[in-house]
Amino acid sequence: MLSFREFSGIISALMSNGFNFFQFVSSTPEVQKSVAGLTVAALMVMLSRKAFKKLSTDEGLKQSIVPESKLSLFTFWDFLVEAFVKHQDSILGKENRKYLPITGSVFFFILFSNLLGLVPGMPAITTTVWVNVAMALVVYGSFNYHGIREHGLFKYIGHFCGPVIFMAPIVFIIEIFSVHLRIVTLNLRLYWNITADHIVLGVFTELTKVIIPVIFYGFGTFVAFMQAFVFSTLTMVYILLSTEHEEEGHGEVGAH
Repeated sequence: MLSFREFSGIISALMSNGFNFFQFVSSTPEVQKSVAGLTVAALMVMLSRKAFKKLSTDEGLKQSIVPESKLSLFTFWDFLVEAFVKHQDSILGKENRKYLPITGSVFFFILFSNLLGLVPGMPAITTTVWVNVAMALVVYGSFNYHGIREHGLFKYIGHFCGPVIFMAPIVFIIEIFSVHLRIVTLNLRLYWNITADHIVLGVFTELTKVIIPVIFYGFGTFVAFMQAFVFSTLTMVYILLSTEHEEEGHGEVGAH
């Protein structure tokens, strides 16, 4: 049986040669990361269907209401989902839980993708603009869709003109540019933070094989969570800004 040091040596040798399990799909890193992202999405759908199937029965519903006495994967998942729902309620309100499918999907997809990237031999999915821009476009399309659905097309566009009529053309251009800039900022924020995290992890893993990497893997896990948290929170804020009514006093739609 291999010792921990021998196992670490094998993993380090594989990583130093750039090995990952998706290189058999394509030699192009961007394609590898995109396929890995699609794999994560497919697994999320399968797990969601399984959870839905369990909750659709009386026994499964009873088990979900009454928590198990010991920690299990389901109870941990239940805690994570409940915490996320409470976080969204604090931003959008309980009356807007209809947005949970988009905000929750964004959070858990990014979280699982980031955590997968910490596993030796797995590509860092969110270090490719193919995946990040795709997610940013989904968020962009979502908050605009909900804004138009809430206000109507012309009133929604009118929100970008500001309260002063003679300043409307200038304000409209600035606000439209600002809204479209969200696609870039969402992408770059996630890309560079995860890229930097993997660079630091790679450097310290090469320097020492046992103690220090554990510390930076812990830090990497924290970064993975925070980036998913920030991305999903911004999604909530963008939806709020797009769907709120002026009399609610939350500020301008185009604000950041």
